[in-house]
Order: sequence, then structure tokens, then C-alpha cells
Amino acid sequence: MPNERPRPRSGPRPSRRTRARNRNRVLGAAAALLLAAGAATAVLAGGGSPTEGSLASNEEGGPARDRDDRDPGRRADGRDRGPFEEDFADIRQAPPRERGPEPGRYASTGAFTVDCGVNANGLRNSENVIVAPGVPNGAQHTHDYVGNQDVNRFTDDVAANNAILARGDTTCAGGDRSVHYWPVLRDTTGEGVDADRPGGGLDGNVGRILTPSSVTVEFLGNARGPVAGMPEFLQIITGNARAGTQDGANANALWTCTGFEDRAFTDRYPLCPGGSDVVRVLEFPSCWDGENIESEDNRSHIVFPEEDGGCPDGFTAVPRLRHTLVYQVPDGPGFAVDGFPEERHDPVTDHSDHINVMPRELMAEVVDCLNDGRECSRSLPGPEPGPSAPAWENRGA
Repeated sequence: MPNERPRPRSGPRPSRRTRARNRNRVLGAAAALLLAAGAATAVLAGGGSPTEGSLASNEEGGPARDRDDRDPGRRADGRDRGPFEEDFADIRQAPPRERGPEPGRYASTGAFTVDCGVNANGLRNSENVIVAPGVPNGAQHTHDYVGNQDVNRFTDDVAANNAILARGDTTCAGGDRSVHYWPVLRDTTGEGVDADRPGGGLDGNVGRILTPSSVTVEFLGNARGPVAGMPEFLQIITGNARAGTQDGANANALWTCTGFEDRAFTDRYPLCPGGSDVVRVLEFPSCWDGENIESEDNRSHIVFPEEDGGCPDGFTAVPRLRHTLVYQVPDGPGFAVDGFPEERHDPVTDHSDHINVMPRELMAEVVDCLNDGRECSRSLPGPEPGPSAPAWENRGA
């Protein structure tokens, strides 16, 4: 399908299978070293529970070891958790960022930004209402939320979930109750509060959760013509949380740094120079089938434009959503995105999700702004609302 073209990798890089094979070649020697150091390690670990920043114990209760005496991502039991040194690269080595198609004569060239805050109130859980509705810890990793705040009581009934969202409080300006959520980014040199929780340390996601310093929720037009409004409760995902083990299928990650936005990696974490912050850019599909708000594979009902920017036959252009997330991270390879345990925190797995619950009047404003070629925004009048849920809430934990 035209919407499922995997992004090319950012440069020459061994496959995950090759990297795993290379790592396995040293496991024998590593195991011997671990056995020799076992007694000393037990003494070091005996004073209490190890912290996530020191690479916490595995689920069988084995001892943790210092991060400094092994490769990043190497667990004390010899199994690989990731990320690895090869998953990081200097942003100045990144290829130029891909440019979209040139706008045509009838293009909708406007931009509309909705201020939804940065999740300062710490609303998070490890569910996924789109892919696994009503399943406790269905994501096996932790999501940040902005927008709709009623996200901790979903069921497997989509209509019931939509009714919950229709009444929820929101952090977005203009009364926009839409849901925006993505996997958290963690400082893996620090200690997390969820080391013993599903979606956190129990699923291999360790470290201190980082709150973005900036979140931009932006809607853009279409390169070939005008856009129509999104229907209420339209579900959209971008990227693939399992792209690392699925050979990049449906991957749509983009990693860059402030001041270097003209270049980006699709499959590596960027190492930014001093004074520059890490940036995640997540572009959503924007060609709707005109009928369905969801689909069995979560993708068929809304797809990416074709290479010329137009929509495939039978699809209608709607506002193109983009999430831009900025983070202050520790120096060096000390951060990682949350993911399924088997994905080993591969940066190619970055993804984001959206459910449209924007008031119809506001959606009409967005459409008019984009089709008129204007730059518009809705801003919050003051600080982001305070906590509407406990700072950590994870159903089923």
C-alpha cells in the first residue's frame, strides 16, 4: 500500500540480527566474567534494591551491576535489553531531513497550532486505547498524555470509550478534548519511580521519566489541494512500536536536535552538542477513507499521502497532524524511548497516537486556516492545569 513504505535507514548499519549475533559471540566470555564477579556483585547489591539508573535486577531477582563496567544495555544476566552504543550517533552525522513534495497550485499551505501543554501533571499509563482497548498494561510501556485527561478507565467497548472522552477534562486550548499520547523518554542514568511496575521496570523500561520541555501539536495542509475536517473520534497512529523486530515495517521515527532541524535520523538516537536538545518529530497519516474512524489493522482507514502529496483514489485529505517533542537529556547515550521488551529500545520504534475529539467549530477553524494558507493558533490562557489524576496511575499494577 502507498502508505506503508518503510522509511530508509539513516546510513549504513548492521541489521538487528547481525548485531545480536555479534553480541552473542562475546556472551561466553561475559558469562565467565559475571561468574567470577558474582560474589563481589552480591555484596554490592545486598544493601537494598538496585536502582533503575544502575540497571535494575532482572525479573528472577538476579543482582544488578554498575552501568560503567559493561556496554550500555547489557543486563547482569547476560541478556540484552538495549539501547546499545550503536543506537546513538552525533547529529552532525545525520543525513539531510527529507523534504515533502512541492505544493501545487491548489495546495492548502496553512498551519494551525493547538497548545496542549507538556504533561506537567504527569498523566501516564501503560495502556493503549487504540491498539488494545481495555487491556491493562496493553502497551507494556508507559505513555505520556496531553489533551484529554480521562484516560484511566477505558474498556474494550470503543463506543463507551468515546463517550468517556466526550466528557473528559482537557489540557488543550479551545476546549479541544482530543487525546495525544506517545511513549515516554527516560534518563537511563537516573532512578525511576516505576521500577516495580508494569510498563516500567517490570517490562524493561528503566530510568527517570523525562517531561518534555516543549510539545507542539500542529496541523498542516495537503500539497495537492484543500483539506476536509476530521470526523469526531477518528483514531490515528504513526510509526510502529514493533518496527525493530519487523524489519522497519511502518516505521516513521524522526530524531533530531534543536539547531540541527535540517537533518535527522530515522533509526538512531541523536547525540546533540552543548546547548542543543533532543527532538522527536512524529508525522501522522492524513488521507481518510471518508467512512471509518477505525480499522482492524488501525491503519487502513487513514493512510499517508502518495509521493506527489496527493491522496490515493477513494481517500480524502484531512489536516495532517504533527507532534514535535523537545527534551533536555543527560550527556552521552544516557536516554531511551520506552517500548516492548523485545524491541530493546530501538529508536526506530518511536510512535505516537491520536483520537480526534476537537469541537466541530474548532475543526472548522483549522480547515479554513489551512485552506486559506494562514498561520493560526489556539493558546492556553495560563499555566497548564494541575493534576487531575495521581502522578503515577497504571491500571492493573
